[in-house]
This record gives sequence, structure tokens and C-alpha cells, in this order.
Amino acid sequence: MMHSHMRNLNFLWNHKKVYRIYRETGLNMRRKHKKRLPSRVVEPLLWPIQPNITWSMDFMHDTLSNGVTFRTLNIIDDFNREAFAITMDTSLTGKRVIKELNQLIAWRGAPQKIRVDNGPEFICEVLEKWTHGHKIDLKFIEPGKPHQNGYIERFNRSFREEVLDAYSFNRIREAQAMAHAWLWIYNNLRPHSSLGYKPPVAFLDERRKGLRGAFPSFVQYAEQSWELLVSNVIN
Repeated sequence: MMHSHMRNLNFLWNHKKVYRIYRETGLNMRRKHKKRLPSRVVEPLLWPIQPNITWSMDFMHDTLSNGVTFRTLNIIDDFNREAFAITMDTSLTGKRVIKELNQLIAWRGAPQKIRVDNGPEFICEVLEKWTHGHKIDLKFIEPGKPHQNGYIERFNRSFREEVLDAYSFNRIREAQAMAHAWLWIYNNLRPHSSLGYKPPVAFLDERRKGLRGAFPSFVQYAEQSWELLVSNVIN
């Protein structure tokens, strides 16, 4: 195309000379093509009729007091909004996501499908092969429409307001310890309006008799206050 353009300008150079100059001037740069995502099937955000039908997962970002950025991988069950994991690290790859999912499945059992956004860790080939091998349907929301993953987005907002924005952490392990304490409170004590103002574990316990299969959850061993758990973490 450049050779034809030069000919139209009455430069009679042959295509070899044009290409040599083209390379010497650094114009032969590769085009960056935006990765095209396959069309996403729009599905309504339905409330599952029992656990392990649909899980939701998402990433969050935050920064330590020393400026180091870290990420969190959050996973919940859409049925009773029970939060399974908040995993923190400076880098969370697709392989790390699979590792966390394997641990959860060994404890809770496999879901029928997992709803995610179009992040690079979720659209990677390794996760696609893993879900296919485990016969799990990986459901993608449409790009730029987080409301289609509303359950995990609501969880993220609570975690952001009550932990990440409420405390300053010097190290990731401090943030992880606080997240675990908050996770216990979230599942066992914190009432949810969508669950009839019951905590996720209590909501699940009330419906165990009508459910097929065993669904272990974070058990409430004793009445504890948020202040006591936070104090134990800090000290």
C-alpha cells in the first residue's frame, strides 16, 4: 500500500527500496488487534432453587499502605449468598483460580455453572479446559454490564466498604486475616434482606431437609462479636 502511495506521488522507487526504508524508519510495527470476545448469551439473574447450581466469582483490587497493589478473588454461592473464599495476592492467574476452585469443590462439591465477567483470567484457555473437564458451564456476562453478575457485585460492595476502605494494611497477610474474620461474620451473623434478614448459614440450615445432597458450610461454633474477631486479628 505504501509503494502504491509513493507511485501516486510520482516517486518511481521499486517496492524493495520502499520496504527497506519502511523498515529502517521503524514503521513496520505489528498492529495490535483487540481480542474479540464471542457473543455472550444474555441470561436473567435467577435465584437458584438449591446450593451448588450457580456460583459467582469476581476480582477486586486494592493497595497496601506501602503502595503495593494486590488483588482479591471472591467466590460465592448464589443460592444463599454464602461466601466461600476471599483469596488475596499480588498476582492471581488462571491457574491460581483453578487451584482455589479445586479446593472448594473438594469441600463443597461442584456447581453446575459459574458466572464470571470477561477478565483475562476467566477467558483463558486453561480455565476453559478445566471447566469442560469438570462438566461445569462457564457463564460469561456481557462486557460492561456488571449488573448481570449482581450477587457478587453486591458482595464486593459490602467487602469494600466494611474491610478494604475501613482499614489500612501494611502486608497482604494482615488483609487476608481480616478478610477471613469478616467472612465468618458475613456468613454466620450478618443478616441479608434478600434472605429474609437471615445470615447465609442460618438460611441454608433451615432448608437442609428439603435439599438433596450434603452442603457443608462455615459452621458457627459460638456467639462472637465482630469487635472480638477483629481484636483477635489485630493482636
